[in-house]
Amino acid sequence: MSHTLGIRQAQKQKTRQALLDAALGLLEEQSLSSLGLREVTRAVGVAPTAFYRHFRSTADLGVALVDQALGSLHPMIRTTVSTADDSEERIARAVELIAHHVDAYPAHVRFIARERHGGVQPVREAIQAQLARFAEEVKAELAEDPVSAGWNGDDLLMLAGLYVDQMLITASLFLETQEAPAGERERVTRVATRQLRLISVGRHHWLD
Repeated sequence: MSHTLGIRQAQKQKTRQALLDAALGLLEEQSLSSLGLREVTRAVGVAPTAFYRHFRSTADLGVALVDQALGSLHPMIRTTVSTADDSEERIARAVELIAHHVDAYPAHVRFIARERHGGVQPVREAIQAQLARFAEEVKAELAEDPVSAGWNGDDLLMLAGLYVDQMLITASLFLETQEAPAGERERVTRVATRQLRLISVGRHHWLD
C-alpha cells in the first residue's frame, strides 16, 4: 500500500512540476494576468480539472512560481554579500555571478522582473515578502562583518535592501542583453560594477 501511495505521490508531484514548467514557458511571452489555466493544461496534456488538484487558481500557481524563481536567486544574493571583501575582484566576481545566473535561469528572472510590479496582487505580495526575507538574511550577514561595527539595525536593513535591489536590477539588465550585441553586455557589466562600487564606498563612509 505504501509503495502504491509513493508512486501516486511521485506522479502528482511530476504533474505539478510540469504545470509550473509549462506556465513559466508560456509566461516568456505574456503576463500572468493574461494567462489562462486551459493554456497551461493544454501544454501539459492534462484535463483542465486536473489543474485544481494542484492549484486553486492561476494566481496560486503564480505564487508557487515565485517560490521556485526566488529560490534559484537565493544562492546568488547570499554569495554576493557574504564576504567582507569589497575589493575590485570581489565586485567583478559578483557581477559575473549574476550574469551566469541570468544565462542559467532566464525565464525565472524574466518572470520576477515582470510580475514584481504586475497586476496579480497575491503574486506581487509574494515577491515583496520573499524580497523582504532576503533583505533580513542579508542584514544578518552584514551584521557579522567588522565593517558594520557601529551600524544600527535600521541602517543595516537599508543597506541589505540596496544590495538585494541592485542584484535584481543587474539581473534584469543582463536579461535584456541576451540577444543584444556583445558590446551591450560589456556596457552593462561596467555599469553594474560601478553601481556596486558606489554602494561599497557609501557603506564604508556612512558613519563618517
